[in-house]
Amino acid sequence: MRRFDLSGRTVLVTGASRGIGAALSLAMAEAGASLVLGARKIADLEETAEAATAAGAAVLPVALDVTAIPTIEDAVRAATERFGRLDVLLNNAGVEEVRPSFEVDEALWDRILDTNLKGAFFAAQAAGKAMRAGGGGSIVNMASLTSMVGVPTAVPYGSSKSGLLGMTRALAVEWAPFGIRVNAIAPGYFRTAMTDVFYENAAWQERMLGRIPLGRFGALDDLAGAAQFLASDASAYMTGQCIAIDGGFLASI
Repeated sequence: MRRFDLSGRTVLVTGASRGIGAALSLAMAEAGASLVLGARKIADLEETAEAATAAGAAVLPVALDVTAIPTIEDAVRAATERFGRLDVLLNNAGVEEVRPSFEVDEALWDRILDTNLKGAFFAAQAAGKAMRAGGGGSIVNMASLTSMVGVPTAVPYGSSKSGLLGMTRALAVEWAPFGIRVNAIAPGYFRTAMTDVFYENAAWQERMLGRIPLGRFGALDDLAGAAQFLASDASAYMTGQCIAIDGGFLASI
């Protein structure tokens, strides 16, 4: 298991206070990494920080809003000052709001794209600079099934996640000479606070389960292995790729 070992490495997680970000933070801690946990409010990171500390990780919570670029730069600086280096970025922070496309206004479009795409790019840029100085690293972007398929009433979100997949591939090619790998994870249907509105609809649940070959929705722990793989030397020759963790959804289309 040494290829998956993250001991001695520093991981920055954006959107680490809940849901997928919290689950991935714990996965990094269990693999031996030191953690820099980012969220808009440090107080919101308390539960994640406690769980990661209990798993044996050294933890630094930071105030990080990916729509405020200086806070990204501050978080990266704090990571290198505290731990001496930054090796991995889990680019997870994101927002979603379901709305018919004819009702999407500029404010909603900007809020989603500024967080999911613009914010993700500048987080990658700041982390990438630190990784270049340190001799390399791994960036894992949190894509989506909407990076690859169309979902009605999720046009801004799907646009942001499609752009994120394109960004993943472009950065992978550009930054390969610096030893920086850039990959993505595309979760399928996972129930989190952000997606809970879908799961409140029993008919929707029944319809979606019928389209998932494994016959169940994802559990957050289902994402841990892929994140550890992409963050570690186990994926040393892999860049510019996107792993869909979706119970077979895309394969069945």
